[in-house]
Amino acid sequence: MPRVSAKTRRHGFPDVHGDQRDHRRREIHSNPYPSQKETIVKRRRDFLTLSTTAVAAAGLALVGRPSPALAMPKEQRDRLNPQQVIDLMRKGNERFRAGVRVNRDFLREQQDRSTGQFPAAVILSCIDSRAPAEIVMDLGIGDVFNSRMAGNITNADVLGGLEFACQVAGAKVVLVLGHTACGAVAGAIANVTLGNLTGLLDRIRPAIGATTFAGERVSTNAEFVDAVARTNVQLTMAKIRSESPVLAALEQQGTIAIAGAMYDLRTAVVSFLAPHAS
Repeated sequence: MPRVSAKTRRHGFPDVHGDQRDHRRREIHSNPYPSQKETIVKRRRDFLTLSTTAVAAAGLALVGRPSPALAMPKEQRDRLNPQQVIDLMRKGNERFRAGVRVNRDFLREQQDRSTGQFPAAVILSCIDSRAPAEIVMDLGIGDVFNSRMAGNITNADVLGGLEFACQVAGAKVVLVLGHTACGAVAGAIANVTLGNLTGLLDRIRPAIGATTFAGERVSTNAEFVDAVARTNVQLTMAKIRSESPVLAALEQQGTIAIAGAMYDLRTAVVSFLAPHAS
């Protein structure tokens, strides 16, 4: 029953404020709603629960994803022909560009390959930090040999490594991988001289004269630099054939392919040169 004050009783009206105070007292003792602190704690708990569930679901999805990368058991590697190996590298680059790379367990790959290796290719690429061949072609540990040299040039030491990879270890492809915006190529065009780098750039300079180009032939012209880099890949392939009878014979027998490609730093596309162009 509403509380009625003496003043209110004299005028015959109920004490509305007194009734509201009593109602608020009852709310304090029986309020079914949580406090602000309790609400924050509950929201944090719900968020953590949902986040954990989402991460677990994503993990299950990744585990269930097929792994179409190069398979390196010796028997399977030996069944591949050179063109199939090139196709696998091309498809790996397509996955990289699409953002759907194989979900790899690199620690397990390291452990599985610790007792032996059966790479399907050897890649001669530049040292440029923006062009890591295994990553941009979605390859795993043990899938390929990688010989890195500024300007992806070759010499007797590099050729020895390529010969080991193919003749001894069984790799099916020698891939010379150049890239756009190559600093070594630009340095050769600009006639840079610096210690031992001078001799390295001398090996690139023949590609400058061998490049047909209608525009300005300077190191600040990005299109010219890329054109020379492409020519440099082709000349390196020719040099491998002419200076390594071992690799030339393997290619003539159809055991290996000596291929070339250019990696575009802007688009992430690996473009294979003829006759292996897609």
